[in-house]
Amino acid sequence: MQVFYADQFVLPLPEGHRFPMGKYRLLREQLAQHVQQVRLMPALRASDGELALAHSPAYIEAIASGRVDPVLMREIGFPWSEAMAERARRSVGATVAACRAAFLEGIAANIAGGTHHAKADRGGGFCVFNDAAVAARLMQAEWRRVHGPTPLQVAVIDLDVHQGNGTAHLFRDDPSVFTLSIHGHKNFPFRKEVSDLDVDLPDGCRDDDYLQALAVAMDDMVQRFAPGLVIYLAGADPHEGDRLGRLKLTWDGLEARDRYVMDWAWQRRIPLAFAMAGGYGKRIEDTVAAQLNTYRVAVGYWQRWQNRKS
Repeated sequence: MQVFYADQFVLPLPEGHRFPMGKYRLLREQLAQHVQQVRLMPALRASDGELALAHSPAYIEAIASGRVDPVLMREIGFPWSEAMAERARRSVGATVAACRAAFLEGIAANIAGGTHHAKADRGGGFCVFNDAAVAARLMQAEWRRVHGPTPLQVAVIDLDVHQGNGTAHLFRDDPSVFTLSIHGHKNFPFRKEVSDLDVDLPDGCRDDDYLQALAVAMDDMVQRFAPGLVIYLAGADPHEGDRLGRLKLTWDGLEARDRYVMDWAWQRRIPLAFAMAGGYGKRIEDTVAAQLNTYRVAVGYWQRWQNRKS
């Protein structure tokens, strides 16, 4: 299974910064050591033209040059640097590459990504560019060149604990992309956007209630939309050990969540690309363990796709 990464994902940050940047290096090491079916592939940087499918040229130029309003940089949460700008491009490029690989092999992943708070002209919440939005629109453009004017239908299934407000805003008038977000009602962002389907969960939500909400939401979506591609944001932050999550999913609950989404896509033979999105465990090892479990589930479905082709 192809998994896309870049050394630039591990951005040098000031001492004491609250974002757990080291999780990307740790996850990559754990995948290389424990999940032999994974092929770690370098992520290319997204071009200005690709980013412009979802972002304004002025915003792209401001991030590239460092001429960003300080207020906007505070909303993003990272200090500007050339390394930060490069990391943001590579994060998008990794999801684009994962989508292309998913069309070939059924399922593929971005070891980072899930930057769902970024809107057309601003970032926020540690998100600079919206990788899922750029990838969805680029896959639609590539689809049109081969298949003609009928649009590729893309479902963005966002199971990060925080609402995907940027993705919802970008696709609010686009019937070819379905945005589903299951998130904590009282969690960031405190002013939510309107997705095609939002499921607000109370603080302390546990496995059974979460999984029931997921099943109902997926049934609702399939009544309204028939995707040809799924982009799945597999956030680790609903875990009970997360500093920012406020939900109470166990290891088993997170694994059941991943299995439900991936099985849903497999049963319908819909290619699925996933990104890791949020994870802020009280112990960084817990976040990495949750993410590693997502990959173990994914490899099983990747093997099903390969057996189908043989």
